[in-house]
Order: sequence, then C-alpha cells, then structure tokens
Amino acid sequence: MGALSNIKVLDLTRVLAGPYATMLLADLGAEIIKIEQPGKGDDARAYGPYKNGESAYFMSLNRNKQSLTLNLKTPEGKEILKELVKQVDVLVENFRPGTMERLGLGYDVLKEINPRLIYAASTGFGQTGPYSQRPAYDAVVQAMGGIMSITGQEGGMPTRVGTSIGDITAGLFSAIGILAALHERETSGLGQLVDVAMLDCQVAILENAISRYEFTGEVPTPIGNRHPSIVPFETFETKTSPIMVAAGNDRLWSTLCELLGLDIACEPCFATNPMRYENYESLKPILAEKFMNKTAEEWQDIFVEAGVPSGPINTVDKVVTNEQVVARDMIVEVDHPVAGETRIPGIPIKLSRTPGEIQQPAPVLSADTERLLEKYLGYTAEQIAELREKHVI
Repeated sequence: MGALSNIKVLDLTRVLAGPYATMLLADLGAEIIKIEQPGKGDDARAYGPYKNGESAYFMSLNRNKQSLTLNLKTPEGKEILKELVKQVDVLVENFRPGTMERLGLGYDVLKEINPRLIYAASTGFGQTGPYSQRPAYDAVVQAMGGIMSITGQEGGMPTRVGTSIGDITAGLFSAIGILAALHERETSGLGQLVDVAMLDCQVAILENAISRYEFTGEVPTPIGNRHPSIVPFETFETKTSPIMVAAGNDRLWSTLCELLGLDIACEPCFATNPMRYENYESLKPILAEKFMNKTAEEWQDIFVEAGVPSGPINTVDKVVTNEQVVARDMIVEVDHPVAGETRIPGIPIKLSRTPGEIQQPAPVLSADTERLLEKYLGYTAEQIAELREKHVI
C-alpha cells in the first residue's frame, strides 16, 4: 500500500506542470483519474517522439494513471464530473484562470458539492494579479522569472535551462501544496484552494540571486559553470574532458591543493573562501594549469579516494547506465500496451515502509472510461453507449 493509497484525485491537467504533480501523487499510491478530451486527449499526446503512434513525452509524465474521456462542454459531462467530485479528495487543473468558472465548475461551485475537496490550480501567473489572464509556457516564465538572466556563459546570451524547470517546479510546489492541504484537512475537516503560479515558483528558486542583489545592489549575470559565492566550485578542463569540482569549505580547499600539488592553501589571498572569491581571477589559471596534467578519469579516482566532491559531466546516455542511478532504481522498464517496452525515470522519493511504485505505464486514451463510470457512478453498458453516441465521452 502506498503512502497515499487512500487518496483519490481527479486530474484535469495537460502537458507538463499539472501532469507532473499528479504523477508524483500517483507514484506514492494515489488513485489518479485523468480526465481527457474525447478523441484528442492531453495536448502532450501530440508531442513526439512516437513509438507505435504513442507519445514518449506523454508516457514520461502519466504513468500510474487512468484515462477517462469526458466532454466538459456538455451538460452530461459537467454532471458526471460533479458526481465524481463527490467521491474524490483532490481535483487538479491547469487551465487559465476563469476557464473552470465559465464551465460552471469553479472552486466555489465544487466546494459546495464536496466541502472536503482540495482544489489545486496550477497556472502561469496565478489566480490573482495583473498578469493572471496571460498565457504562459515554460520558456516564458523562465525568461520572466529571472533564471535565464543568470544562466549561460559569462558575457554570453541569457540561456534557457535545458529542462522545463518552469513547469517542473510548478508541479513540485503543487504536489507539496496538495499534501499540506490534505494534512490540514485532518484537523479542520475542510478542503481549500491551492493556487500555484509558475512565475512565483521561478522567483522562489532563484536561491541567493535575490539576496545578492539586495545586499550588494549588483544585478547578477551569467557566469558559466562556477558558483557565484564559493571558490573553487566549477568545471575544469583536463587532458580528456571537463570535470566538476566543488570545494565547498576551507578543509576541502586544503585537500584539493594537496592533491593538485599546490602549496597555496594557506596563502593569505587564498586561505578563506571570501579571499578566494575576491582573488578568483588570479587563482583560476593556477588551478586550471594543474588540472591539465591528468585525465578526467584519473582526477575523478583521486578525488573520490580523498573525499573531494567531484563528478564527470555525463551525457544522457551515460546517466541512464550510471551504476549509482541504476542501483537506486532511477531507470525502470515498463511495458506499454501499444508502445511496448520502454524505459522511464524512476521514483526519487524512497520511503522505507510505504515505498512508491510504478504499477502501470501511461494509459491509452480513454482506456478506463467504461470501467470508471461503472465503478464510481454505476453506469450500465447501455448508458455508456448512449454517452458515446452523444460525444459526451
């Protein structure tokens, strides 16, 4: 039994931020009923690459879920959703603010049907504020949220982070908000609205960029792979390939100098991190020269033995075969009924008593419609056939 095995979720989300949040809940045992548009489904089903006509993008975000197609623009579709709301704990949607209200399915309506309902809305800019009605995608909020302005090579163009971190962080914060609301409900007996904005999440993960600006008045800019406050904490070229080294305190700095054959650890201009930061331009070439004496593999062995944090810059093909990644079950194989066998990322949250589990691959569109309508609403085969004829499901 998963940690959330008693939780039932209606998932009206599509593409990435919302599906990522509900996937996390599904991995931890929640029952996810994914509501999709008849004939089309989640927009992500149209994103490649494909295997036997099934989207790898969609499959990577919708494991452990059930697909129920429902036309929410029909009176019958709305009534079915309301009936389902009576029986679930959580509803998650990522439409633009006001969309659910126009359908007559907003939080104010649904909370009257089920006062215990946790209603989570993940949007680009939130339910309030002057930008609330603007459309948003990951790249837009990365740009507006400041993370692009501090990403990239020094002196180069601001750069989008390589994964959709705008969507993913919104998914993570949505899941946290849902879990917090579920916990509070144990005391109050009442549900609540969870309002998560992608832009808010980008501001929240700017880490020390905001504090650095507030303290110094200097606007942070891209500085490549080095840390903005800790030295040495960056990539160095070697005889073969770059290696990332992170000497995060003075003890590690001293050890690193010893391994590199340098006697500068205690020099006043380098002895402490503030001094190393202040004298970075003179220190970097000294270190860079030493790193060129060995291969990345040789340095890696030396640093691992000495306990200096370091690692290679792995490409994706190396990540999926890395012995630590494999040992932690972070690459798992699932058998999709159409696409066949495929490998996807595993579950990063390891619980000792109630571990998460990938029980099934992403569903084929509408695969569970008949079964779920029968299970939750007691619909007969004749009733379901009539709904199909009316294009309700």
